[in-house]
This record gives sequence, structure tokens and C-alpha cells, in this order.
Amino acid sequence: MLVIERNGRTTVITGWRAWLLAAALFVGLTLLMAVIAFMVLGLAITLGAILLIVLPVAIGVAILASLLQSRPR
Repeated sequence: MLVIERNGRTTVITGWRAWLLAAALFVGLTLLMAVIAFMVLGLAITLGAILLIVLPVAIGVAILASLLQSRPR
């Protein structure tokens, strides 16, 4: 049994309509959670790849800059 209140009116949904609405709601929420999980996983993989590329390059540039800087006499 589903109870919906809109504009001060109460609607009660029972029987097969309630089961159908609950199943549709369950499928919709499951798909929404899958999309959110997919996006979070994609973000994590992207950030990991960026760190794996940028961090060694930054270290290499820092080492190269320290080797090429002029030394005070």
C-alpha cells in the first residue's frame, strides 16, 4: 500500500498498481545508484591517471631545474 499526499488530498494506491509503482521506483533508484557509482569510479580512475602522469613529470622538471640553475660563486 502506497500513500501519497498532494495538495492536502490523500491518495492510497493498493494492489497490483502499488506493486508496479514500487518495482518501477526500485528499478529507477537502482539505475540512479549505478550511474552515480560509474561516475565516481570514472572520477577516481581519471584522478589516478593524472597523478601517475603529472607527478613523475613534476619531479623530473624539478630535478632538471635544480641541475640547470646557476650556482652562486
